[in-house]
Parts: sequence; C-alpha cells; structure tokens
Amino acid sequence: MTDEFCTDCKAYTPIVFDHMAGDTICSECGLVLESHSIDETSEWRTFADESKDKDPNRVGAPSDPLLCGGGLGTVITKIGASCDSSFSSSRVINQWQKVAQNPDASLINNFKRIGNMADTLGLMETIKSHAKELYKKVTDQNACRGRNLSPIMAACLYYACQEEGVPRTMKEIAMVTKGATKKDIYRAKRLVREKLEIGNKVIHAGDLARRYCSNLGLNNLVTKAVLETVKKSEEFDIRRTSTSILATIIYMITQLSDRKCSLRDIVLSAEVSESTIKGTFKDLHPYASRLIPKWYANKNDIRKLCFP
Repeated sequence: MTDEFCTDCKAYTPIVFDHMAGDTICSECGLVLESHSIDETSEWRTFADESKDKDPNRVGAPSDPLLCGGGLGTVITKIGASCDSSFSSSRVINQWQKVAQNPDASLINNFKRIGNMADTLGLMETIKSHAKELYKKVTDQNACRGRNLSPIMAACLYYACQEEGVPRTMKEIAMVTKGATKKDIYRAKRLVREKLEIGNKVIHAGDLARRYCSNLGLNNLVTKAVLETVKKSEEFDIRRTSTSILATIIYMITQLSDRKCSLRDIVLSAEVSESTIKGTFKDLHPYASRLIPKWYANKNDIRKLCFP
C-alpha cells in the first residue's frame, strides 16, 4: 500500500484501491479520496471462454509503419465445415476471407523470423527494427521475388548490426539462419548492398574485442591490454581474419596475466580452430614485443611466450 494525504485524518495514511469500483479509500477512516479512477495497467481477463482461447489480449498487435495501414487490418475468421449447415452465408464469408486476406501476412511472418534470429544473438530492439526496415526496402524493390528469403533476411540483419555499431561476424549470422549456407548469405549480402547502396565496411578485430573479452569474463585491465594490442596490430601487415587475430591476441595477453584463459575457452568463444590460432600465433609472435603494451608486461616475459 502507498500513502496519500487524507483530508479527514489530516495526515498521510495508507490507502486501499478498490479495483472493481475504481475508488481510492483511506484505510484509517474509510473516506473515499478519489472515485471512478481509470486503471491504466494491463488487463489480464480473458473474453474467449467459448472458443477455449486462453489468450487474454483483446487487441491486436501494435501499429507498425512498415506494414500496410500500420498493420491495423481486420481479418474475417474462416468458418469451418463443422459449423451448423443452416448458416447459409458461411460460404460467402469464406470467399470474402480470401479477398480480404492480410496482404502483409508473409511480411509479418518474415519479420518474426528476423526477430527470432536477433533474439538468438541477443541483439537490441533497435537492431531488430533496423533489420526489418532494410528487409522492407529490399522487398519494395521486388528484389526477393523467386529467391530464397532466409539469406536475404540474414544479410539485412548483418548490415543492421554493422550500421548500429555492434557488428556480428558472418559465422555468427550463419549460425542463426535456417535454410541457408554461408555462401548463400554472401550472395544475398551483395544483392542487398547493391539495392540499398550500402557501403561494404570491413569488420576489424577491435570491433569485436570488447564483446569477446566480456564473454570470457576478462577483467578491465586485461581487456584494456587486448584493445591496445589489437589497435597496434592494425599497423602491421598480418594477413589473417579479424577473429583469428583477436583470438590469438586474447590468448597471448591472458598467458601474461595471473588469470590465464584456456585455449579451449578461446576457441569456443571466438569460434576459430586451435590450428588457426596456432598459425596466427606464429605470424604475430615476431611482433609481440611491439604489439603488447609495455605497462602490461616486460620484454623478457613476452619473449617467453609460446604456444602449447
């Protein structure tokens, strides 16, 4: 109970709210402080007893500017064959159902699929909305006709992440995409990029470093060392993928700390093979003393770094 000022008691007293009448009542003297109040909280009463539908909602989905009419359409329920045959207009209503079919049904379904992919990756609502907006722009240009839609949705999610400043790798996107290979997504990326004139931004190791360090539970000091080393590595001609470079740097930095991170954990987090990290380690090791910050480790310890 909350307290409100009662004019009879001349003091703040606990109040009781009568939900049926909408009255706010003083618990001390019984005075009705406010009557017929409107309860603006969620309504959880079901009005679907006859249809045995347990959904308590009496309204549709929220308006969506990406759908026709904001997505606030009306659908006539189809009458099944089990209904009373005396209802002569059932056939007419079923015919109207086909005519009045929701034109956005396919788009709504694909938006749900994009949302599910984003949820699996733990992405924010703004990124979901951005991905849906990109997908809508592509479909408006009739670029999806006759094509497998899964890789196109994946490509839109990929570019949404990139434009929102939280890039995800192709491998991460491919893992949450059903019915499409990484090769299919690469082709879809080219299509989306051409249709929407999106710049082809390269993902650098620094774009992923903070998230990978967080996933491995590394402290702020180790994370800072990883970020500085990754930034320094961009000055050298190391012809490896960003995830390979990042995974190897994390391994090198953690081996120089008190809390060492196992190679297996890094492999699982970065989703690169042990052999890839080993090969990248050989490429990075000659530059290690120039890559790793001096405040983090001395040259003697850096020279002793070796791959197990």
